Amino acid sequence: MSSLGCRRRYNSVMPDQPHNPVPSAKIDPHLYLHPQTLARLSTMELRAKMIVEGVMAGQHRSPYAGVSVEFAQHRQYVPGDDIRHLDWKVYARTDKLMVKQYQQETTLDLVILVDSSGSMRFGSRLFSDASGSASETALDGRPNWSKFDHATATAAALAYITIHQGDRVGLAVYGEELGALVDRSARKSTWKQIVDTLATQPIDAPTNIQRMMDQILAKVSNRCLLVIVSDFFDEPEHIRAAFAKAKHRGHDLIALQVLDRAETTFEFDDPAAFIGLEDEPTIRIDPRALKAEYLKAINAHIDSVSKAARSFGFDHQVVSTHKWLGPTLAKFVARRNAASSMRSSS
Repeated sequence: MSSLGCRRRYNSVMPDQPHNPVPSAKIDPHLYLHPQTLARLSTMELRAKMIVEGVMAGQHRSPYAGVSVEFAQHRQYVPGDDIRHLDWKVYARTDKLMVKQYQQETTLDLVILVDSSGSMRFGSRLFSDASGSASETALDGRPNWSKFDHATATAAALAYITIHQGDRVGLAVYGEELGALVDRSARKSTWKQIVDTLATQPIDAPTNIQRMMDQILAKVSNRCLLVIVSDFFDEPEHIRAAFAKAKHRGHDLIALQVLDRAETTFEFDDPAAFIGLEDEPTIRIDPRALKAEYLKAINAHIDSVSKAARSFGFDHQVVSTHKWLGPTLAKFVARRNAASSMRSSS
């Protein structure tokens, strides 16, 4: 049995609680985000690492010349470049034709990609303990707070931060391929539209991160900050290939790996049936006999996702369903922004 297979079969050791799609309606976002969390989010700022392309005035860097621009860097001249931007002083020193590049303030485009594959149904935390409104059950009657519920809260939080700072945010939900979409917008209502879309999303498909990345890159023409919210229960080489495609197209990326505490601790004592959530067969095992190997496998997989992200200059963060989202995001955003500031000043 592969380590990935072990993780997937484990995912539904509890009685399977299916996510049944609920009728489309306006969903109270406090079902997923506590008002105190929203207040904390309003003080956060999410920055792009790269020089982004955009058309509106904002707080991020664009390669396009315009008002309030400042010099960014040189690049080698190629036929067709505007000769007005040639740096003749550099030419005099080096005998090389170099073009000046400038940057101006522009908007950040954030695209949140939420995994709706079957493994995201798993959850061992009570919904009432995690819900911002203290609701006893989810909209579909489930008593457990699933990884997808936590991904919904995470997506809503990121959208709220982005819109609050005047930038655009959009959503794409995926399993085997892209599903529901919310177009990028800076309207204040967009983050609630994202909650509505996710709350009515069926969670039952297999996952294919490479196909998803191909499909989203075909729809995104400008450079964006892509945030993948997923348990990343896929083969490491598939994950790395998806990251490579995003890097090749010039995008920044954040990998938020949502995991339930039961998945990272494996605190089970009695033999039980492990039910596959993505078409794997049900198997009966003694958890105590597998615990050491399971923990070794899951930690190795988490490390492989982190290394794949960092190898392309991207960020990776494990997001536990049993921890409050506000402090987790605050620490992550602060660390990311501090690293970006250090790069900008170097």
